[in-house]
Amino acid sequence: MADSEDKESKTENPTEKKLRDAIEKGNLPFSREAPIFASFLAILIFALFFADKSAVHMARFLANFLDRPEEFRLGTAQDVVALYRAVLVEVVKLFGVVMILLMVGGIAASVLQNVPRFVLDRIAPKMSRVSLGEGWRRLFGVKGWVEFLKSVGKVGLGVACLVFALSGVRERLLSGMLMEPAAFGLMLRSITIHIIAAIAFAVALIAAVDLFWSRFSWFSDLKMSRQEIKDEFKQTDGDPIVKMRLRSLARDRARRRMMQAVPKATLVIANPTHYAIALNYIRDRDAAPVVVAKG
Repeated sequence: MADSEDKESKTENPTEKKLRDAIEKGNLPFSREAPIFASFLAILIFALFFADKSAVHMARFLANFLDRPEEFRLGTAQDVVALYRAVLVEVVKLFGVVMILLMVGGIAASVLQNVPRFVLDRIAPKMSRVSLGEGWRRLFGVKGWVEFLKSVGKVGLGVACLVFALSGVRERLLSGMLMEPAAFGLMLRSITIHIIAAIAFAVALIAAVDLFWSRFSWFSDLKMSRQEIKDEFKQTDGDPIVKMRLRSLARDRARRRMMQAVPKATLVIANPTHYAIALNYIRDRDAAPVVVAKG
């Protein structure tokens, strides 16, 4: 109840100092769906531009392995190690490109959201992370329900896109049984790319919504109450009462300096109802009269 009332009182947008402090502490908006979308996009790029060459290369290796098995002896442990290395090299060649694309896509999706920064406070152990109460609030609070709805939405949208992508695939596969092997392989490639593109489209929609929500939620969590803004203003610009007292002391010091300079003045011009000015002027030293006191 207290948390709800405290949340309702925070109606003001965060100040620049509040935003800056949050960023310095590593409290930044981050969408976990964006790297997932980048991964599917990397897989789609691999399927479009690199899968053909990788598949042909692996097929040639397997054909060579089956056609000339005598070249791959398994008589000794060294032969087994040599075969293992040969297979490992081919697997790396096959999946190395896609792994690099996945890594680059994930890093890019994270870096484009926020500038990377290392904050020790984010990895320091905190009791709130193992607190049952905090865990319960995370699961059944607003953010927990949002995560649940996001999961349901992801499943629903993913299933819908898969159903759309797989519509007519059965007929194409049945008709493909009468095709040449090369044509059938091209058809399988087309179906695979179509399915990956449909999933990537669904994940892109989810990532866009999650990106907006993560920033909106982050900004909302940083909102401040009017009292917090006043307290921050006091911390940054000083307490108004203290500032008023300092100005009063400064005026008193200036007044005392002027009063001490009056006896040294060579001329005092006084108007009983409005003002008085004390001037100091020495003919050979001063180019013009100097005001040493006024009031």
